[in-house]
Amino acid sequence: MYKGTITKRLECLIHIIYWLLISYFTFVKNPIGTKSFFVPDLFIWTYFIVFILTFYFHYLIVMKQVFKSFSWKKLLAGAFISYLVFTFLRWIIEQVITKILFDRVNYTTTDFINYMLDNLQYSSMSIILSSFLWFVIYSIRLLEYNKLILEENKNTEIKFLKAQINPHFVFNTLNNIYSMVYFQSDKSLVAIDKLSQIMRFTTYESQKEKIKLSDEVDYIKAYIELEQLRHQDNVRVDFNLEIKNEFEEIPPYILSPLVENALKHGEVSDSEPIEIQLKVTSEKLIFKVKNKIGTQKKDSLGGIGQDNLQKRLQIHYPEKQQFKITKEENHFTAELEIDLK
Repeated sequence: MYKGTITKRLECLIHIIYWLLISYFTFVKNPIGTKSFFVPDLFIWTYFIVFILTFYFHYLIVMKQVFKSFSWKKLLAGAFISYLVFTFLRWIIEQVITKILFDRVNYTTTDFINYMLDNLQYSSMSIILSSFLWFVIYSIRLLEYNKLILEENKNTEIKFLKAQINPHFVFNTLNNIYSMVYFQSDKSLVAIDKLSQIMRFTTYESQKEKIKLSDEVDYIKAYIELEQLRHQDNVRVDFNLEIKNEFEEIPPYILSPLVENALKHGEVSDSEPIEIQLKVTSEKLIFKVKNKIGTQKKDSLGGIGQDNLQKRLQIHYPEKQQFKITKEENHFTAELEIDLK
């Protein structure tokens, strides 16, 4: 079981405080007003010893076994076993040991049935208090453990989604450069240099939880330049920026998938450029990408960027973002709005 903030030392401290409180309200009369102390006799002490032994038998053995694979039958069976342990210990101590040591017994005339019924009442307090304390500590640890698992799952999913993005991008850019080299373009070296800049970003910046907005913008510009090099500058992109604070931090690859999809699947010309608008204020980030819908068939990798983006937005900005896609006539528009407050 996950320990979390409740270590063994803290658990022992909780038990000490727990017993001090029980002892105080058991042995101190009128604890609010004028205090006087209750002096226990022999069988009060023996009951207290049996109480503690049963308490920890139930706490350390029964409850752990019950919650390994919980069922109500196991819980009831465990409580019954603890009741039998309480009754047996009380009989051994108060009917055998005290007889030998002090020539006294607690029960002189009670028959077996009455003895068992009487101890059913006496044992219940020990079993209930033990169950209560164990369950409180167990619940705190379980809540912390569940929180840890959720955080680990979130981090694992983010890493997995990033791993989806990088191969997708590398696949596209290598195809671009391959085409340029194949046709012996004099711009192939420039493209390789751009790719090296981008790979530095994907290697180092993408591993961070958040990066500067300006780094993401530079990444997008480099990607656009690679596309323009491959298409001999026939790719026209109108990139309008209105950024109040370019040091604003965002998760990597939040904006770029929309641009990648537009460049890959859109139809671009001088009369129909890809329109990119990025506006960032102290409260909101608004990113809009508009392109003419291409006639080429969409390949099997086309949906990775968009689906990936939606999942990551839900992780990083739950209930603080709006992602909208619209198709009007022959144009495709993707708009993302994030609340930065």
